[in-house]
Amino acid sequence: MGGFSSEVDISLTSGSVVYKHIDREKYTPFAIHILKDKWVYVDENENEFPIDKNDFSVTVNNQKTTFDCVFNAIHGTPGEDGKILSYFDLIGLKHTSAPFYQMALTFNKRDTLSVVKHYGIPTANSIYLNQGDVINTDKIIAKVGLPCFIKPNNAGSSFGISKAYNADEILTGIQKAYKEDTEILIESFLDGTEVSVGVIQYKGETIVLPITEITTDNDFFDYEAKYEGKSEEITPARLTETDATKVRAIAKKVYKILNMSGFSRSEYILVNGEPHFLEMNTVPGLTEESLLPQQANEAGISLQELFSNVLETSLVKKE
Repeated sequence: MGGFSSEVDISLTSGSVVYKHIDREKYTPFAIHILKDKWVYVDENENEFPIDKNDFSVTVNNQKTTFDCVFNAIHGTPGEDGKILSYFDLIGLKHTSAPFYQMALTFNKRDTLSVVKHYGIPTANSIYLNQGDVINTDKIIAKVGLPCFIKPNNAGSSFGISKAYNADEILTGIQKAYKEDTEILIESFLDGTEVSVGVIQYKGETIVLPITEITTDNDFFDYEAKYEGKSEEITPARLTETDATKVRAIAKKVYKILNMSGFSRSEYILVNGEPHFLEMNTVPGLTEESLLPQQANEAGISLQELFSNVLETSLVKKE
């Protein structure tokens, strides 16, 4: 848990929930904090012991411990973008996430969109910018219209996102997004019902969890709406069975297109009954209040079952 991004505190919260709910009859969990300035095992008394990066082991009281599997609860870099997972692959350590390339791909919003579009998945109109590119607001508005969303390309938890209603707000939003990332994505506003849906591997099958509908009094589902109670999350979503069936089908298709494994939670906006893909989170929030655990609970899967299942699945994966 932890990480190097703005999401570090959210990850530490998710990781603590995972640690609390892991089945102690099957597993002995260790809380490992991966931070910019240190990689440490943190014991029950908050004592810290450095991780040996040669083999991801820890020595406590002259007793060396190596691990069977890593439960990846790092939102953002280096957990959700695949960086640390490629390291685990190199040292032969199993983990709960998809292969590092799939993680890197899905973390990059514009690369993910380019793949799913190829398979006919509806998306918003979009423009990409790299830091230093000439900004032409007239061209941007001509392509995506107003209002539009400006997002960092490689960031999560709604950090750095803006909704712009005019050219000046586009420029302000671009500056805000560049504080999070050197690549940004500008997308057309989709006027419809926003839903979030988890797809996971459970007991050997790929299953789609109950859909969550997201409503907010804020202008969009921003950080405040997501984490500070300024939204309503309704599980199961108030959709017609026809629309729900469409969302489930497209969510499962996207999971397979992107060759995912482990946890995923994807966001869609239903426009005239057509689900439009926004993005996929491969290390979704795992607190009791987070969307994926809410959806699992609605499906009758407890946090302990959810976490045990992903560990069991990961432990039997072939090298």
